[in-house]
Amino acid sequence: MHLGQIKHEGAVVAAVFESGMARPIPAHNMLDLIKRSEVQVIPLATLAAQLATRHGESLPPVLPIHPPEVWGCGCTYETSSSFRDAEHGTREGMYAYVYREARPEIFFKGTARVCVASGKAIGIRPDSQFTAAEPELAVILGSRGRVAGYTLANDVSAWDIERENALYLPQSKVYDSCCALGPVMVPAEELPDPYALEMTCTIMRGGKELFSGSVNTSKLHRRIETLVEYLTRANRVPTGTVMLTGTGIIVPREAALAPGDVVTIRVAEIGELTNPVAMAG
Repeated sequence: MHLGQIKHEGAVVAAVFESGMARPIPAHNMLDLIKRSEVQVIPLATLAAQLATRHGESLPPVLPIHPPEVWGCGCTYETSSSFRDAEHGTREGMYAYVYREARPEIFFKGTARVCVASGKAIGIRPDSQFTAAEPELAVILGSRGRVAGYTLANDVSAWDIERENALYLPQSKVYDSCCALGPVMVPAEELPDPYALEMTCTIMRGGKELFSGSVNTSKLHRRIETLVEYLTRANRVPTGTVMLTGTGIIVPREAALAPGDVVTIRVAEIGELTNPVAMAG
């Protein structure tokens, strides 16, 4: 089952997506639905099926959830840690160290304010010459770190700013339109093995393919429950928080994003997250 949100009768409400149509869930947004499923101890998919209208409407998805917080995880794929060490020229292997040690890299990505839905523009900072797409599997959390579902994310990052100095990471990661989520979410009970997903990313420029890459989530070095456990240590993130699990697809500098590019991230079980690129601000 695919769940998400739509604009319906002047409000953002949750919906069940099937056969190209959306069945609204009146009086509930996605956060409401997750909270109700926990209170009533009903699987999210079951509750959504019970509450959704029987009549489908041709309405596009908006953000699958408006997250109160978004957190990112880094160095979770070997390709990412190797690339970042090479970019920084770190002899000591700062990123390789994080990859192999128990404690993961976790950083604050922002709130719903910096998030955009599929079809909306992701941003490039005006002070960056190398902003890259970072395709990722994203986890939507319920209360107490429970995994409620999965969606796709683009952790758009100004890599040249982080490369200049690792302390500039927040400026590399957090700015207007720096995070795309969607197009929909799959409840956790409907996706029992998140480590068997084939993810692809393409960047199109002027109608021609500029970049194409793929990774299987079986290459994810850390277990999702481990990332969640570290995220929630002494840090009671609110229900609806989204955690990005890191990227295993590395976009080279020659494919740095430019205004007018179109980035598409695809996982068959979830769908396609497609975003044009524009200058932020």
